[in-house]
Amino acid sequence: MGIGQTLLLGFIAGVTILIGMPLGRMHRPSEGLRVTLNALAVGVLIFLVWDVLSAAWEPIDAGLAAHHETGTGLGSTVGYGVLFALGLAVGLLGLWQYEAWMGRRVRRARQSIGPGAMASQELSPRGISGWSSARQLALLIAVGIGLHNFAEGLAIGQAAAGDELALATLLVIGFALHNATEGFGIVAPLAADTEQHPDARPSWGFLLLLAAIGGGPTFVGTAVGHSFTSEPLSVIFLTLAAGSILYVVIQLLAIAGRSSRKELIYVGVLVGLLAGFLTDAIVTAAGV
Repeated sequence: MGIGQTLLLGFIAGVTILIGMPLGRMHRPSEGLRVTLNALAVGVLIFLVWDVLSAAWEPIDAGLAAHHETGTGLGSTVGYGVLFALGLAVGLLGLWQYEAWMGRRVRRARQSIGPGAMASQELSPRGISGWSSARQLALLIAVGIGLHNFAEGLAIGQAAAGDELALATLLVIGFALHNATEGFGIVAPLAADTEQHPDARPSWGFLLLLAAIGGGPTFVGTAVGHSFTSEPLSVIFLTLAAGSILYVVIQLLAIAGRSSRKELIYVGVLVGLLAGFLTDAIVTAAGV
């Protein structure tokens, strides 16, 4: 399959993330809707953690099985294990360090301005550190999903490069459905932000930026995957994505814990989790 057709497949798989983005501009959503969106996001992201970690573990599991059955050396398996651990650690602890660094920047900026500044915008430093916590969290969700989608794009590109048209088409269908649910996960924190600050509704440009960060890597990964195959690269991006998504899940669970609508949390997480497995089943039902 040519590069042009391959890139079109990557675009189709990634662009469906736009479906959920308009929810980020809802005006004063009800508490029930905010809690449900947050819980749905947690459910979808928990599925993604399972999905990416199981894919990243495959070469390690295969290496251990080969060692048990044939006595094959464990050199490459240990190497994959190191990549697995490093990627997971950098993804999770790296975002924790980033959060701490952003917090220090905000505190220093407020101290330098002094108590005389009255307007809230005057108390906010420039750049991302001046964003609300909800917008920062939405960005981190988009980054984590983007890392995951880059790895998905690699799979599409590699299948297309090998002229496995049926496999590539099935992957596009499955990943497109995945991305459609991931858009809801990105905008979930913004609903709570709009409730607390009605004038803080994100612009269409901001939502498109988040969609590009989350869905765009599918297109980029497709182009890279069409050019060459690299299992170590896949492991690195998958584990980085898993660590990043784990960080986000912890943040979203902290937000959910402040709500009194516990029934919506449990139902929403369940529905989001099942939605993830349902979309995955479309691909695996064909034996992919």
